Amino acid sequence: MNDYSPRMSERDLRHYRPCVGIMLVNAAGQAFVGNRIDNRESGYWQMPQGGVDDGEDLEAAMRRELAEEVGARPEHLEVVARLPGELYYDLPPELQGTMWGGRYCGQRQTWYLVRFTGDDAEIDLAAHDPPEFCDWQWIDPERLPELIVPFKREVYQTIVAGFRDKL
Repeated sequence: MNDYSPRMSERDLRHYRPCVGIMLVNAAGQAFVGNRIDNRESGYWQMPQGGVDDGEDLEAAMRRELAEEVGARPEHLEVVARLPGELYYDLPPELQGTMWGGRYCGQRQTWYLVRFTGDDAEIDLAAHDPPEFCDWQWIDPERLPELIVPFKREVYQTIVAGFRDKL
C-alpha cells in the first residue's frame, strides 16, 4: 500500500455521505481554496466538494460541483487524475446528528485533480444560489492541510501526497 491509498477499515457505507472533492489547480500548480460563507470567521479554507446525487456519475457530480461552487465552465476544466478508491472522514461528535439531516456520521469522498484553464476573472462564487464561498485564493498545495478544519486534515494530507507528482 502506498502513502496515498485510502484508509481501509470496517465501515458501513450507509453511514457516510457519498461525495466528490476537487483539487482545482491553475497553470502555476496552485490550488483553489474557498472560505465557506457559513463559517467565514473560522479561518479555515477548503477545496470544492459536494454530495453525489443518487444515480449520478462521479465525474458529472464533480463538474456540477465546480460549476456551482466556482462558476467553472466545462471548457476551462481539464481532468488530470483521480485518486484510487475513496477517502473517509468522520464528523466530530458535536456535529454528528446535525449535518445532512443527521443521516451520516461523515463523508466518503472521491477526489479529482482538475486543471483550470480559464482566467481568474471567470471564477464566480455567486454562480449558484446560495453561494458556498465568500472569498477564494490560489495557494501552494502543500499548505492545504494547515488551512482545513482539523477533522479533515488527514484526508487533505492524503490528497496532497496523492496528487503531488501530477501538479
